[in-house]
Amino acid sequence: MDFGRSDDPRVQAQLDRLSALSVPQGRLGLETITALMERLGNPHRKLPPVFHVAGTNGKGSTCAFLRAMLEAEGYRVHVTTSPHLVRYNERIRLAGRLIEDGPLAELLEEVLDAGEDLGPSFFEVTIAAAFLAFSRTPADACVVEVGMGGRFDATNVLEPEVLAACGIAALGMDHERFLLAPEEGVPTDPMARIAFEKAGIAKRGVPLVTMGQTYTEAVIRTIRASSEKAGAHLRNAPYHWSVRARFAQGTMQFSRDADDEEFDFPLPNLPGKHQVLNAGLAIAMLKSQSMIGMGDDAIAIGLRSVRWPARMQRLSDGPLTALAPNQTVWLDGGHNPSAGEQIAKHFDGPLHLILGMLDNKNPRSLLDPLGNKVRSLSIVPVPNHDCHPASAFGPAAAAHADLKEAMLNVPGDELPILIAGSLYLAGEALRLNDEVPG
Repeated sequence: MDFGRSDDPRVQAQLDRLSALSVPQGRLGLETITALMERLGNPHRKLPPVFHVAGTNGKGSTCAFLRAMLEAEGYRVHVTTSPHLVRYNERIRLAGRLIEDGPLAELLEEVLDAGEDLGPSFFEVTIAAAFLAFSRTPADACVVEVGMGGRFDATNVLEPEVLAACGIAALGMDHERFLLAPEEGVPTDPMARIAFEKAGIAKRGVPLVTMGQTYTEAVIRTIRASSEKAGAHLRNAPYHWSVRARFAQGTMQFSRDADDEEFDFPLPNLPGKHQVLNAGLAIAMLKSQSMIGMGDDAIAIGLRSVRWPARMQRLSDGPLTALAPNQTVWLDGGHNPSAGEQIAKHFDGPLHLILGMLDNKNPRSLLDPLGNKVRSLSIVPVPNHDCHPASAFGPAAAAHADLKEAMLNVPGDELPILIAGSLYLAGEALRLNDEVPG
């Protein structure tokens, strides 16, 4: 777990307290976060309209699209996403700006003091702090990313009254130890169980927007059953909405309600064909709700202006990229098979791969989808985390002490370089290249 480091001693004192929290082993449920919210005055009930997003891959990108579109409409937007890449402050964005160190230190101290005897987790404290800050700072909308799963995620303390729309992005296998834990009365098929956990964010009377065109029939049935049980309004693609890229024209076509309405928008600024689907999910969420007005011009502006670090990001000129001056350097935090498939689609030809993966991830999840595209494979540690050694990636893998050493040893041709395997490694790359998210 990356608890973060801060140059501000006030913030660091609270991050040290966060790092001392025990990770709940086998504890499931919302009892602790609910009790913590109660002690803090139930700030989650005092929020502007909330867009709540779950999923295995793409939920962060969907949140980035939502934020960009809402801000293009002129709204002030609170955002909480995870994990952070370089600074813990990235997890809490207040009315468009990352929370500053002084208020962050005071906020964490207040939440930690309030829940000291409850034994909350790192993430429960973080979400409590975010919702408390959101309730105290004027804004027009909130964008909230689920941390893991959905049903028992701390963000699921949100109640129908504040929710504008819920969304579920692409699904895949990840966090199996937690999301597939044995339990009676839940689906036994692994992907259906993943869907069941994600669909746990469904709420009565609230639109639940999903990427049905990417799901299996078992997943669709599971989400439909969860939605009906919760009393949510299911908006499932491609039945209620669809999106289609027209790359030659540089546009995407969004359709709603069996093509009764069609909208033409520019292709999203984020690279990768999969981002068209993530953008479509964000648009569908905005168009499915009635709590906050939204114009098509703002949607178009948001598609062009969106930024989301470490998700198929081309690094700018900086200290790290200067170590391979004749090559483009790409960065992606993907670490599961679904992410590997999307990365493989992005690169038409061979590349040099610099990879660092936590030891609880499948070391083949990125390599297998890339197949014979990998011209050289460099393995680096993920700072401050237990990670796979080079031997886990096969005989062609070369071990290096850190990213700088790996960059210096990449063959000096014109092939692109991809740094991937962990968002924590991606954060280190951004730090070394002086591209700290702001």
